[in-house]
Amino acid sequence: MIRFDLICQHTHEFDSWFASNTAYEEQNQAGLVTCPYCGSDEISKQLMSPSIPAKTNVASTSDRQQPMLSANEDPAITEMAENIRKMRQQVSENAEYVGKNFAKEAREIHYEEKPARGIYGEASLDEAKSLLEEGVGVIPLPMLPEEKN
Repeated sequence: MIRFDLICQHTHEFDSWFASNTAYEEQNQAGLVTCPYCGSDEISKQLMSPSIPAKTNVASTSDRQQPMLSANEDPAITEMAENIRKMRQQVSENAEYVGKNFAKEAREIHYEEKPARGIYGEASLDEAKSLLEEGVGVIPLPMLPEEKN
């Protein structure tokens, strides 16, 4: 196992363990590595210092770090995740899920080939960019960490 220090496009820093560098690269290219703070899948590795043990196995009291809150224990993160859940529930109750056909359906609605209605689904980054270039309004729905795992 190897631990990488990672950073998302919004400069949130976090770390994660992978079986190998190849495993990290494959998972990152597949969009499976996401920021635990904002859900972004635009992740890159940060410069890391080597993990070299000290001469003694006990750190001095002044060198010990205070325990950090995990994402689930941080009240701001918990509140943000709850707001995302509420938004996603509202979308699912008021729009039709079209899955991987999102780009096609959005174009057909935009060009009035199909009746106007709220839809949501999945699109690649290239498909979303293409839709925006054509003037089709799209907004990404943030994914919750548990949806990627």
